[in-house]
Amino acid sequence: MDFTNIVGHEDIIKHFKASMEMNRVGHAYIICGEEDSGKKSLATTFAKALQCEEHKLDPCNTCKSCLQVESGNHPDIINVIHEKPKVITVDEIRTQVVNTVSIKPYSGRYKIYIIDDAQLMNVEAQNAILKTIEEPPEYVVILLLATTAEKFLPTIISRCVLLNLKPVKDEDIKDYLISHFGIDSNMAETCVGYAAGNLGKAIKLATNEEYQGLVKSVIRLETRLFDMSMEDIEDAILDCDRYKVTINEYLDLMLVWYRDILVLKVTGNPDKIIFKNNYSDIRNQSHYLSFNELEDKKRAIEDAKIRINANARMSDVMKLLIMTLKEK
Repeated sequence: MDFTNIVGHEDIIKHFKASMEMNRVGHAYIICGEEDSGKKSLATTFAKALQCEEHKLDPCNTCKSCLQVESGNHPDIINVIHEKPKVITVDEIRTQVVNTVSIKPYSGRYKIYIIDDAQLMNVEAQNAILKTIEEPPEYVVILLLATTAEKFLPTIISRCVLLNLKPVKDEDIKDYLISHFGIDSNMAETCVGYAAGNLGKAIKLATNEEYQGLVKSVIRLETRLFDMSMEDIEDAILDCDRYKVTINEYLDLMLVWYRDILVLKVTGNPDKIIFKNNYSDIRNQSHYLSFNELEDKKRAIEDAKIRINANARMSDVMKLLIMTLKEK
């Protein structure tokens, strides 16, 4: 991988290249964007370019350093790992970062730390890494990858270069899906609409059978919603349970459904909706759902996401959500 293989994010790539060209590479960066938006690809490619033995703005992909990055075995690029899914502890930061920064690079010009999901660092972990960010050895570069910068201490944000990822253009995502995965134009448009500028999400939907099943499950629920009995609701909850690992994506697709209803209600143009194959159902629902009702349903889905992410029991959350969405 090199910068030419990354779809979108031109402003961030330009920033990285300018910093290398002027020999003004920062010691700490926060690369901020939603899950699957391309943070890891950008960070790894930047690290690869910094360590490349050809010293060019794009990695050469042929030197020993580049090949080590490709294989995941570069001794001077450290991917910080954490055991618990929802927290990075102070011990993990001390062991993998703080206690090793004084060791000079083995072979590269830099010693680069990539911390994915860095927003999961607790306060103690952030305070532990703060001194390294404040007074780093000249060869250290720390890349904090996060879904949001709001969880970081102000002192960390003030000492990092903050780079926010922007949505990738729809046409760029569509062209990429068609050229790399050979899917047809209609499927590509569905993936693009669902992804909302997130290439990783679009790729998952285009290539992963589980995600395609997830779409069918959402359509099955939404098209039957207002005629469902309690038994049907229980069956729907069991169906949702099959996708509990990707329940946020499930709920995102539900939001897309109501977005389509709103778009059709406002514009009357079927070309602007994502679920084009379900135009008839969306048109019918747009006739009897008011703007206020659509807003209420969107809010109910957002509330369900918050409760699930707070570890509420999924079946209870989904039952309440379905009952709320059934209300006209």
